[in-house]
Amino acid sequence: MLALLGLVTVLVLLIGIMTNRTSALVALTAVPVLAALIGGFAPQTGGFMVAGIKNIAPVAGMFVFAILFFGILTDAGTLDPIINRVLKMAGDSPTRIVLGTAVLAAIVHLDGSGAVTFMVTIPAMLPLYDRLRIDRRILACVVAMAAGVGNMLPWGGPVLRAAAALEVPVIDLYLPLLPVQLVGFAMVLLTAWWLGRRCERPLGSDAATAQAQGFGSSGTDAPSSPDPVSPEDDPRRPGLFWINALLVVAVIGTMISGIVAPVVCFMTGTVLALVINYPDAAQQRRRIDAHAKAALLMASILLAAGVFTGIMSGTGMLKAMAVFAADHVPTAAATHLPFILGLISMPLSLLFDPDSFYFGVMPVLAQVVQAHGGTAVEVAHAAALGQMTVGFPVSPLTPATFLLVGLCGLELGVHQRFTIPFLLAISVVMTFAAVAFGLFPL
Repeated sequence: MLALLGLVTVLVLLIGIMTNRTSALVALTAVPVLAALIGGFAPQTGGFMVAGIKNIAPVAGMFVFAILFFGILTDAGTLDPIINRVLKMAGDSPTRIVLGTAVLAAIVHLDGSGAVTFMVTIPAMLPLYDRLRIDRRILACVVAMAAGVGNMLPWGGPVLRAAAALEVPVIDLYLPLLPVQLVGFAMVLLTAWWLGRRCERPLGSDAATAQAQGFGSSGTDAPSSPDPVSPEDDPRRPGLFWINALLVVAVIGTMISGIVAPVVCFMTGTVLALVINYPDAAQQRRRIDAHAKAALLMASILLAAGVFTGIMSGTGMLKAMAVFAADHVPTAAATHLPFILGLISMPLSLLFDPDSFYFGVMPVLAQVVQAHGGTAVEVAHAAALGQMTVGFPVSPLTPATFLLVGLCGLELGVHQRFTIPFLLAISVVMTFAAVAFGLFPL
């Protein structure tokens, strides 16, 4: 019963968001609360919500100050030289710009953090997309594809969890996946090239034609631009480019190193960016006000996501779903289980968070496969082809997804409808590549 309630809760949430019947903030809060009440957890619901909010609070704080930090530096014109250089190299070619986006996101994601990838790549590329009228959905999709395939790295969360759950060395688990991951990257570049080519014609036509082809306007309102300023109060600070660039490197480098918490890095970076570029208190208030709406919206959605995960975990619905899924695998399908899991691993990211899957579902599935002559590592390899790797940038169970859509100015449902088919295709191609490389049988 609890597993069914959890499944219905997740499905109602996804349907509500993907069909735009309700906002992510409302769905992430109302749906799990209602499910908890139906399940008889009324006395504990408040505690579950608070626990979830506590877990997500540091992440929400990091995102708020990250938005302010990058917004202030963008206002100061820090990205202008980079944008101009890329534009000069790419010319008016959307194909090269979209391909460049994929390469940049893949490089940035070498640290294994989706949040960092989104915060670095999207602010840098978004002005290019807007200037050339390239659909923002394409930006979100390409960054998601590159980050998703990059999340298969051995220091990424899914592979680390899989190795820990099966008690195998992470390198032993990852090395056979490396050629499959390279196939995935090739698919990312091929898809990015195709998306860019589809933009070539709309770029030279009117907005109506671009809209009709589905590759023009994203159909959503863009984030509010900084408040208009007079020429006497131009926020750009071209003379401080190198100082601002060093500040970005210092903040991101410190965050990646793990010396201090990410929220501390971005809070300190925001303060330094304001003091360096806008020493006047009135200027500082204007820059904060210019980005406060986006920061507040992002914080509210992230805290709502904390409510969702807190209730789903606290009530035991996630665990019940994991046990039910593992217990109902047909015996005849056991030998083909890794291949089947590989095919559906990406959509499973919409149902299971990484902890519940890799520590709950996967070990049980591994036992089923072992009982029929397979190996546990085959299941881990299959899961890593999509479950919270390729699938994480569209999952409502990961806070980074909301950062991605927030930075792009998209609704989550809009992003999911556009991006999921491409992510699923990449995951399926990697599954067949894994069979070809002998990671598991067909």
